[in-house]
Amino acid sequence: MKKKLLFIMLFLIVALIIARPIYNYSLSKYGSSGDEVKKIQEKLRAWGYYSGNVDGIYGSKTFEAVKKFQKKNNLTVDGIAGEKTLSALGISSTNNSTTTSNNTDLNLLSKLVHAEARGEPYKGMVAVAATVLNRVANSKFPNTIAGVIYQSGAYTCVSDGQINLAANEQSRKAAQDAINGWDPTSGCIYYFNPNTATSGWIWSRPQVMTIGSHIFCK
Repeated sequence: MKKKLLFIMLFLIVALIIARPIYNYSLSKYGSSGDEVKKIQEKLRAWGYYSGNVDGIYGSKTFEAVKKFQKKNNLTVDGIAGEKTLSALGISSTNNSTTTSNNTDLNLLSKLVHAEARGEPYKGMVAVAATVLNRVANSKFPNTIAGVIYQSGAYTCVSDGQINLAANEQSRKAAQDAINGWDPTSGCIYYFNPNTATSGWIWSRPQVMTIGSHIFCK
């Protein structure tokens, strides 16, 4: 009887272990090696965060470079190249398809538009999204949508938490139109509301046009 109970208990334990979901997060961290680490090193070296060899080995220099990048881009500073850090670096996780990556960009850009431009004319909403994409294409800024949006001090909505609000359908449509190539600003990378702006510096930027409540600048 005891043997039978012991067998049942062992069987249940094994069954629980087998049934337990396996979470396979793609990330690189201290001690990792491989192609993903090489990509991280290449990006960080090109942007001046990393000065070591591109050898695919996640050592102390890579660890410190990742932390510097995370601090600069307002990410959790832990030295681990997880999903958000990889996204900001413009590196697709090995567990994510291109479609998933594109959807993530659209969702984040939609939230930015909703937080920064809800209530504006539709053209003005597209214009705000376009300035983000113009920054991505500009060498002075991070080269991913997440990197631009989460760059330290870049957007008030990130600081006050409004970036986490759910975007409505109009914001999503505006973000998609910008991704599809519509740029009402003709290449602007800044915008501000003259009634609420507190930065004197922003007034020094060359002003191109006004759409709704926002002035768009180069």
